[in-house]
Amino acid sequence: MRKLGRAVRLGLLLLLWVTVSAEANGQARREDPSADSKTMPLWDGKAPGAEGEADEDRPTLTFYPPSQSQSPTTAVIVMPGGSYGWLATNHEGRQVANWLNAMGITAFVLKYRLGPKYHHPVELGDAQRAIRLVRTRAKEFGVAPNKIGVLGFSAGGHLASTTITLFDGGNARATDPVDRASSRPDFAVLAYPVISLTADYTHRLSRKNLLGENPPSQLAKQLSSELQATSETPPTFLFSSNSDTVVPPENSVAFYLALRKAGVPAELHIFEKAEHGVGLGLNEPGIGQWGTLLIEWLRGRKLLPVAD
Repeated sequence: MRKLGRAVRLGLLLLLWVTVSAEANGQARREDPSADSKTMPLWDGKAPGAEGEADEDRPTLTFYPPSQSQSPTTAVIVMPGGSYGWLATNHEGRQVANWLNAMGITAFVLKYRLGPKYHHPVELGDAQRAIRLVRTRAKEFGVAPNKIGVLGFSAGGHLASTTITLFDGGNARATDPVDRASSRPDFAVLAYPVISLTADYTHRLSRKNLLGENPPSQLAKQLSSELQATSETPPTFLFSSNSDTVVPPENSVAFYLALRKAGVPAELHIFEKAEHGVGLGLNEPGIGQWGTLLIEWLRGRKLLPVAD
């Protein structure tokens, strides 16, 4: 395996040190966004379908620019998990954004609306709007409009998988220029994702929060990403754990096989032991290597700066 560049190595070591230090003190890292981060609403004014004006009714995107980069960079929209009922915005959001920044990647963390108050298609609409927004404002953000990916964890992985299977080219007649942009990501990273909403291994709480108590079977099939993969689905990197009993690895395997059948470039890693929701897991044996594997995958697809 090729050696990582100096900036990448330093970024990984710094993040690992902070994580281990926090655990040694018996407390989780507090939210401490970088000084350069900026949170913006997905829509000016009230979001479509909003049922109020509280924080939970306002989907947002937080922008994390890398401290040093050669513009335009690759962009990744991070979608934290939380069973579509809450968001793990720290260890599956901010920490991941900081890690991506260390790679020279521009990161965005999506705060999408949640169940049981909101159901599909609201969540997918929020995710698609985020992709269109980054693509439309690519020059402003310093990113390449054809190198915009999504990275989702658990239920956020399901949301990311729906963005790469249920996308559109934009509405050319829309008055809002953002709506004219394509919602198709250029690549995806799915971390221990929920994929199927119809199989025996379905994560039922995610399905309930997203679709309600008794969703129509056709809708559940439409949102089972292993049934929706086509040759137009973007290249995808997946990882999970054999010991994950919350969201079993059958989800990742099923989607990988669907991508393979459709002829879509894909890479899958199933680690032996890890609890669900590890996030970066830099201090975890085995699964803690997923970030290094992802770096090599991104580099192979020319989505990372050339190493020092």
